[in-house]
Amino acid sequence: MSDTPQSPLDRLLDAILAHVPFDGWSPEAFAAAAKDADMTQEEARVAAPRGAVELAIAFHRRGDAAMIEAMKSADFADLRFSEKVAEALKIRIDVIGDREAVRRASALFSLPQHAGDGVKLIWETADHVWTALGDTSRDVNWYTKRATLSGVWASTVLYWLGDTSEGFSETRAFIDRRIADVMQIEKVKGKLRENPLTKPFMELQAGLFGKIKAPDMSHLNDLPGHFRGPRP
Repeated sequence: MSDTPQSPLDRLLDAILAHVPFDGWSPEAFAAAAKDADMTQEEARVAAPRGAVELAIAFHRRGDAAMIEAMKSADFADLRFSEKVAEALKIRIDVIGDREAVRRASALFSLPQHAGDGVKLIWETADHVWTALGDTSRDVNWYTKRATLSGVWASTVLYWLGDTSEGFSETRAFIDRRIADVMQIEKVKGKLRENPLTKPFMELQAGLFGKIKAPDMSHLNDLPGHFRGPRP
């Protein structure tokens, strides 16, 4: 067990989880969490200026960090790359733990004022999966890979919230189907690039998007509060 003391944000997050099933990620739940964490409301607001919304975001990112850590010890040796992506999403489901907290967070991030946060978190999960699997793309594929996986992950969460199968076996099968669908699209694109009739159009598309590059985030690495996942 680590002797490192919890941050105020983590203390609040642990405390609010007992209240979320009843009050959601709400100001009432945040106030109760502050009391349970033996913090004043002012101290709690310093740790989480946006209140319960910030804790919901922290809850999602905690799950991403747990996924990254679990992927380090996962056996991907005999898997095709598409299977590795599917396994990563299954791991992400396995590390969630509190389904009601996710259900309430999904409702929170469906609200117009918080939808942007929800989209960003979904993208972050997709980015963490690709990064953990060693994705080296720096062109437009960097965006398309994450956009496609974001769609798969978003639909997976919705499916999982209603899954009553043992061990969430139906969700795991759903992930496999969705990843297989994505791979079919990639196969079609490959055939279009090989077909003499459609090859010129694919080359034109490649030229149009060829100058698009992945964002360079290196200038943010030394900024306080910048999260890039657990250090290896």
